[in-house]
Amino acid sequence: MKVFVVNCGSSSIKYQLFSMTNEIVMAKGVIERVGTDGAQLKLEADGNKLEVDVDAFDHTAAIKIILDTLVDPRFKIIDSADQIEGVGHRVVHGGEEAEKSARITDELIGIIEKNAELAPLHNPPNLMGIRAAMDAIPNVPHVAVFDTAFLSTLPPKAYRYAVPREWYTKYHVRKYGFHGTSHRYVTLRAADLLGKGADEVNLVTCHLGNGCSMTAVERGRAIDHTMGMTPLEGLVMGTRCGDIDPAVVLYMEGRGYSPEDIDKALNKESGLRGVSGLSNDMRDLLKHREAGKRGAELAIDMFVYRIVKYVGSYYAVLPNVDAVVLTGGIGEHSTPVRWMVCEQLQALGAIPDADRNDSTIGGKTGPLTANGAKLPVWCIPTNEELMIARDTRRIVAGGH
Repeated sequence: MKVFVVNCGSSSIKYQLFSMTNEIVMAKGVIERVGTDGAQLKLEADGNKLEVDVDAFDHTAAIKIILDTLVDPRFKIIDSADQIEGVGHRVVHGGEEAEKSARITDELIGIIEKNAELAPLHNPPNLMGIRAAMDAIPNVPHVAVFDTAFLSTLPPKAYRYAVPREWYTKYHVRKYGFHGTSHRYVTLRAADLLGKGADEVNLVTCHLGNGCSMTAVERGRAIDHTMGMTPLEGLVMGTRCGDIDPAVVLYMEGRGYSPEDIDKALNKESGLRGVSGLSNDMRDLLKHREAGKRGAELAIDMFVYRIVKYVGSYYAVLPNVDAVVLTGGIGEHSTPVRWMVCEQLQALGAIPDADRNDSTIGGKTGPLTANGAKLPVWCIPTNEELMIARDTRRIVAGGH
């Protein structure tokens, strides 16, 4: 079975084509700057790379360009779009109605539309991609894989906020969480690596990139998560503030900041960028720290401190922790940050191993702590696209 995976943003479409026989990526790429005169297609397939300007004036045109490229005889990827047997779509927000991946129907589209008010930057472009792909490939099943689905198992004591009940019942104010597809992938991978069943493993999974989140996993099911009603809550991120006192918003309004100003500041000007005054990129900050920039040092310290603090809180609510799992761009590649995390988890039983930390990069999987550590810390590269492709294959084949 060949599965086409689509991750559609407001001005970009990321894509991968899988042969599910051996879970091989046949082609992958992106169209950037959709809807502008500067749209560009990027493709990687069988060692070949292509970068070309294209006339992608909207998402429908962009999907057609991608499909035309996949069947282009120069690349010999597929002979016809008819060879695609399923299309998997990343959808950010399914709310309380969409608790698992599902075949896309008019009813499911209505649910995605309804939850656009909770994810106004993501669900609308996700829908544009769905409609464009369904127009271009109309005779195959299309499957929605929700970022929020893995986190739908959080109990009320974890997902409810201590606010007036009507805020929840009428306005749906609660914790939803995000990055669920990534957390689910590394949970299943960790269970396999640790020799446990998927319903046996207890983990703290950490998706660390420009956006960051952590999940407490008990017997393979999410029971708590750092992100909230929006991706703003929780860890210190590239440009997002993470946890703050909500009264700060009221305080800044009283000093002349508009709601729009505050929203922009908390989402795009805070986090590592805001604290350091230098950059939201961890690689840059590590260089600035070496150069003696105190702002960079403080930003990194705050980033690690918040991770360690959440590990401790999840350690307290889980029956035991089989491993802490680091993934995402920082989790997979930043050896200095990983070392700091392992060092600061020694009180819980982590034993940092410098050789393992330094060698487990570049897409490698492995422990970052020594054998016999009471709290093992692992690096497991994530693969959200493969998770989407697997769900799509299962549902196309009649699974649930």
